Amino acid sequence: MFKTTADPADCEVRSVIRFLNAKIVKPAEIHRQLVEVYGENVMTAGIIRKWVRQFNDGRTNVPDEARSGRPSVVNDDLVAKVNEKIRENRRFAIRMICDEFPQISKTVLHEIVTNRLNYRRLCSRWVRKCLRMSTKRSDLAVL
Repeated sequence: MFKTTADPADCEVRSVIRFLNAKIVKPAEIHRQLVEVYGENVMTAGIIRKWVRQFNDGRTNVPDEARSGRPSVVNDDLVAKVNEKIRENRRFAIRMICDEFPQISKTVLHEIVTNRLNYRRLCSRWVRKCLRMSTKRSDLAVL
């Protein structure tokens, strides 16, 4: 009968929806055909109806539109303040920094320390991951 395709790309499925919609196939029939070819884990009938409505309203592009997402709390000013606190006391725990910045979560602070500032834990002290001669001098000057 038909060869089933596992895990199709969303754009591929939307292209099929757009094609069948242009041939004036009803959304229920589109869903039936998609399940027949792509299996049970393809889009639901409700999502297919939504895409058919959008294509009927004039949408022509198949990929998702960009969304803004959640705004990041991490900014350069916050990173500089965290770096200043680290330089004051190299023997700290992330939860100690959490006391200094109660509005920021422990996970975000850990991400700032490890990814943005490139510190890692070494003998109960936080040091930079990549030590160049210039950063060694500046770090040693603080100690």
